[in-house]
Amino acid sequence: MNFEKFFRLVSYAAVFCGFLSLWVSGTFGLIATILFVAVIVSAWFLEDSRWQISVRWGTALIVLALPFFYLAYRMQWITLETSDTMIAGILARMILSLAAIKLLQKKSDRDWVFLYLMAFFEVLLAAGLSISPLYLATFLVYLLLMVCAIIAFEMRRTAKDAEKKISRAVALANAPPGDDQPAIRVLPRTAVVLLVLIAIAAIPLFFLLPRVGGAGIGGGQRMLGTSTGFSDSVRLGGIGRIQQDDRIVMRVKAEEKTQALSNSYFRGVALDRFDNRSWSKSRPVARETFLRGEAGFIQLEAASPGARPLLATVYLEPMDTQVVFAVPETLAIQANFSSLYRDTYGGLTAPWGSERNNYRFLSDIREPSAERLRADDAVYSESFRNYLEAPIGGDDRRYAELTTEVVAGARNRYDKARAVERYLQTSFGYTLEQKASGDKPLADFLFNVREGHCEYFASAMAIMLRTQGIATRVVNGFRGGEYNSAVDTLIVRQRYAHSWVEVYFPGEAEWVAFDPTPAASEIATAGGRGFTAAISKYLEALDTLWIQYFVAFDNQEQRSLARSIRGDFADVRATASASMSVFQEKIAGWWSEVRGDGGGMAVVSALGYAIALIALAAALFFTARFAFRWISSRAFWRRLINDDAVGGRSVEFYERMSRLLEDRGLRRAVSQTPLEFASATGITEVKMITREYHRVRFGERHLSADELAKVGKWLDAIEAK
Repeated sequence: MNFEKFFRLVSYAAVFCGFLSLWVSGTFGLIATILFVAVIVSAWFLEDSRWQISVRWGTALIVLALPFFYLAYRMQWITLETSDTMIAGILARMILSLAAIKLLQKKSDRDWVFLYLMAFFEVLLAAGLSISPLYLATFLVYLLLMVCAIIAFEMRRTAKDAEKKISRAVALANAPPGDDQPAIRVLPRTAVVLLVLIAIAAIPLFFLLPRVGGAGIGGGQRMLGTSTGFSDSVRLGGIGRIQQDDRIVMRVKAEEKTQALSNSYFRGVALDRFDNRSWSKSRPVARETFLRGEAGFIQLEAASPGARPLLATVYLEPMDTQVVFAVPETLAIQANFSSLYRDTYGGLTAPWGSERNNYRFLSDIREPSAERLRADDAVYSESFRNYLEAPIGGDDRRYAELTTEVVAGARNRYDKARAVERYLQTSFGYTLEQKASGDKPLADFLFNVREGHCEYFASAMAIMLRTQGIATRVVNGFRGGEYNSAVDTLIVRQRYAHSWVEVYFPGEAEWVAFDPTPAASEIATAGGRGFTAAISKYLEALDTLWIQYFVAFDNQEQRSLARSIRGDFADVRATASASMSVFQEKIAGWWSEVRGDGGGMAVVSALGYAIALIALAAALFFTARFAFRWISSRAFWRRLINDDAVGGRSVEFYERMSRLLEDRGLRRAVSQTPLEFASATGITEVKMITREYHRVRFGERHLSADELAKVGKWLDAIEAK
């Protein structure tokens, strides 16, 4: 491969990496991908042909592209999934179109610079659209290729500018084909060295710079939309089938035994008022404000004696809700937001936007025993009236009659709740088909259809228990998720959104969860199996690690890291101090023995010990010196280092030739290049040696033993003349 082809290859590859970084963010569909790949392939084969677009036509197309995309934006010809990504999507398509025009055009140096800038803007734009580790991979490849491309571009431009002025340009012009290959091989090594230096400077900045806002727009994550997913309201009576939604809502990692969370409830919002069709809050405005304290913790409740604490971290994806999901009962939240709100129903919200967030929650997962709940016969206070109201209408009589029949024999609130829960789980079917309809879809579900999804089951249980004077409310959130053992993390998707019931026991002052939805609903949320599932598991693990350790590395993590580093330094300092004390004690003891404090044998033993240590240190020193010299003499290291000192030793033969010629009165003029001087001498051996000199000096080659032997014979011939 000659240098020009190498330059084009790395330049095209860098431009393609810019597109690839946008592609992994989900910005482009199949048609746009095929079109751009076709443009890149076509442009490669059309280089230096008459079919390339002229500079005039290329400029005209670029000028026309800008108003076209503005008009497309205003007229909404380009449709994207959300308004949040509309501007970014249109901008990405405009940049890609400009790059495509330049690729098909006859390219000057300025055009290559334009393409490099377009690739840079694509990578920069993709950083705000994607959090996938695939973006990190494309970014690293882009860095390597772009460094190679810029170095090659500068070498190419310099060689053109100085073609008739400097000896290196003359040597390259007269060198046989293939002599520039060593220079090509040096470029990737130089690029890797630069990347390492960049990483050394950038990694500390990553851990030190403060985080602002969310980590990107969300990589194609659409906001919540008729599909399974969390909602802060419940509305019955829809038509059609509910579609399963596999988008990830959050990743949860517990400090201990994350797998135990696989069946846990992540509480979102609670609703108390039912109007025969939908649930809502009767007191939506009332809420309590909590401010962040030390170490970023927001204290909600004090832990009671005998509490079972659960500490877990939530990595929340972008959602159009400000709900803070946690396992009840939540005692504290550790996060970056300065305040937290809790409504009268125990729901938590935070003042964040529809961006990616992470936080820790501390919960008490202890529940009262069944015996204590059965013994709870305390009377509800007036403040619980809203949790006892049944819907107004003729159906409340049918609800009461059905419930009385179901709970027959139950003597307390707990047994009645379990009876209704068991009745709904065993006597009704679970389906995602929305079959219940009419003005009173809940009554249609209970007395006619007898099939529905979790919202129907939760609504039915809540209303049935209210007819028995038991305070209830419906809760929306998520139940369980997919446990990924590779990263010890629970993956919660939209399809794990769930509704259940909370029953209040006034004697215990506790809201207790009951779930009347049949177990058959778990079939719809079961994870896949087999080879494909295993691959998905590890890809998801990679995504999770990227989010946990890069995207979600916020200032709270920075403070933790700083404390950890300070602790480590303190440990190292203490260890060093202790080691120095031990060393001083041993030196003092040894000197005491040398002085003869322990007798004559102690003196001999101490001196022998010192001599042995000195001999061992000398042996290690000379062994290391020999190993260093041996390794340095290997051809591999000479090629890897390839510094000026090695090059200087390699061209000593040319200096010897110059001295021999000077003895004969032949001295190279300052204005002469080596090739011009060799031609002027008319000596064949001088021309051959000069050719080898150019290969070594300007082609960065190293002569083999046979080649050095030939040069030696030519020098001998010159000396003999």
